[in-house]
Amino acid sequence: MSNNKSFFVPIIITINVIVYLMWTVFQTSFPPNFMMNNFTVSWNALLEGRYWTLLSSAFSHEMLFHIFINMFVLNSFGSLLERVLGSISFIRFYILASVLSSLSHSVVSAYLINDPSIAALGASGAVAGVILVFSLLFPREKILLFGIIPLPALFGALAFIALDLWGLVSQTKGGGLPIGHGAHLGGAFTGIVYYFLVLRPKFKKQK
Repeated sequence: MSNNKSFFVPIIITINVIVYLMWTVFQTSFPPNFMMNNFTVSWNALLEGRYWTLLSSAFSHEMLFHIFINMFVLNSFGSLLERVLGSISFIRFYILASVLSSLSHSVVSAYLINDPSIAALGASGAVAGVILVFSLLFPREKILLFGIIPLPALFGALAFIALDLWGLVSQTKGGGLPIGHGAHLGGAFTGIVYYFLVLRPKFKKQK
């Protein structure tokens, strides 16, 4: 069930870095709007048939701070989670969380915020799923909320969910920050469902 080292997390980080360089260093090497059309996701993009953006957008960042935070958190939680779940189970879950968080953003933008053109990118939704699974497996493990406040992992994860719910409600009223709360919540929900439907029964059976 477990491995001694993480295999897929370094690969995921490498792909994210490559796509970041495509956005920042090599963007002029591509046709106009190539990155926007292929590495961001929106409800309009899905209506236009660009379904691959459900996954490609989750490996895409155009801001240094954004990719640094996501990859730091992924390395911190994902490496341990991959060793616990096994590499194949981990990558299956990560891809599932990536796709469903992107879909969640698209649906939320179209039907709650009433703007199907809002484009999103980033691994935050998938990383939220990783954090939720980690927190449910190790609820008493200490994590730092905002990198400062020490909390049991489960409390910290629930605090992030509460903040995203608050942010999403603000966005539906025309306010809030330009953050993909819908993607975060979609990834978190995927992690919760995956834990209770897949992991918990499997661990109970092994015991």
